Amino acid sequence: MEDRDAFLREFRGETLGTVSAQSSPDELFQNQTIRPILKLQNDLFIAVFINYVNKNKADFYSYTVEKKLQTIENSIQKDIKFRNSLKGIVMALFTIEEYDTYIQNSSSLNKRMMNLLIDRLKSQVQLFELESNSN
Repeated sequence: MEDRDAFLREFRGETLGTVSAQSSPDELFQNQTIRPILKLQNDLFIAVFINYVNKNKADFYSYTVEKKLQTIENSIQKDIKFRNSLKGIVMALFTIEEYDTYIQNSSSLNKRMMNLLIDRLKSQVQLFELESNSN
């Protein structure tokens, strides 16, 4: 287990965001664990979302940018199965210690995780424009 944990920390890279003595435990977890995982898994999240809209939102590519942004948010917030699969992609890269921290406050950390992922996908909405041109 120690080898796996050491590998994961090295593989994911450094803390992203600001960490200070005033940071809350949730903020520390967000910046030391969640953000690096989201960054590392970004291409996978893009592919997973493209697959999701291709299967569930056939007309997604014809939406206005505003409607695409709303669809990203609604899909993650309201489709429980989809949200759980996204959480799994993140949690698979937790160390055992991070998992222990996560389960102590999973509700709050899930909210942070999904909000960060929504923001990440929304900031890359132009990638979903390009996808429609290649189909």
